Amino acid sequence: MASHRRPKQPSRARVTVLTTAAAAAVAISSQAANAAPSEKPSKDEVKAKVDKLYEEAEHATEKYNGAKEKQEKLQKEISTIQDNVARGQEDLNELRDSIGLAAAAQYRTGSIDSSLQLFLSSDPDDYLDKASTLDQLSGQQVEALRKIQDKQRELAQDRAEATEKLKDLASTRTELGKNKKEVQAKLAEAQRLLNTLTAAEKAALAAKEERASRSSADRVQLGDAPAGSGRVMSAYQAAQSKLGSPYVYGASGPSSFDCSGLTSWAFAQAGVSIPRTSQAQANAGTRIYSQSDLKVGDLVIFYGDLHHVGFYAGNGQILHAPRTGTVVRYESINNMPFQFGVRI
Repeated sequence: MASHRRPKQPSRARVTVLTTAAAAAVAISSQAANAAPSEKPSKDEVKAKVDKLYEEAEHATEKYNGAKEKQEKLQKEISTIQDNVARGQEDLNELRDSIGLAAAAQYRTGSIDSSLQLFLSSDPDDYLDKASTLDQLSGQQVEALRKIQDKQRELAQDRAEATEKLKDLASTRTELGKNKKEVQAKLAEAQRLLNTLTAAEKAALAAKEERASRSSADRVQLGDAPAGSGRVMSAYQAAQSKLGSPYVYGASGPSSFDCSGLTSWAFAQAGVSIPRTSQAQANAGTRIYSQSDLKVGDLVIFYGDLHHVGFYAGNGQILHAPRTGTVVRYESINNMPFQFGVRI
């Protein structure tokens, strides 16, 4: 017979627990829903992060430029040494041939002396160390053997130097590759962040930069700062001719530039050779520590590690290649931490 008893009701405590748990779940879900939109960084936050990445990329770029410059220098030095070795070997062969011809003539007459026999069969260094045998040589033969000895020693030194420079070159190439990867990684991360912005946000950032650039250009036109020397002004004017050229890391003209690429290229147009990197350019002239003492055309160095450089343009403005995604333009000197000027 079926039971007609009413089902047991859940206890009040259990109902309370379930209700509380459900309410908590709803609250957490609601908080998560509300928090989700705030996870996306704002336009200004993205810009701050991107600017930081660009600064780090530029620092790596100057290290890349330094390694690249060192690589090119080593390649030239190695080529010069190798040419010297090749010419030295030819000279040594000629010296040996001359001694050999003398020996052959003596052999034909049956009068080859023991000194030449020793030379032809072994090392002249060892031979010349034997003072007793020197008496058996003519003055001309002694001089010839001395030249051979000196040439052999010179060639050995050149070959040893070339070997060391080749090792240095291999290490420099490794460093160059590491610096390049670091730059590319920073730029890729910056681009990833920029891709999180909407088209409208990107346009707003671009418009803001354009307004700042126009304002700086206007201030330059109104400026009355003293001008630098003739060649310095020629370099500055060369840089002005590249306004609007794109920033490309590692580039030194004539159609694209990084910061030190622009300054070194511009001075080259004026017939003045300065180092390739901003850190080296910081030591290329007289330092000017007060902004009020700067002249148009002076180099201006930024950041504690000296990884950025531009030209002073007057009226508190600089002309430089700022960073990836920008072009050669005027900008306020106060946009970056000023260290000092350099008068070439």
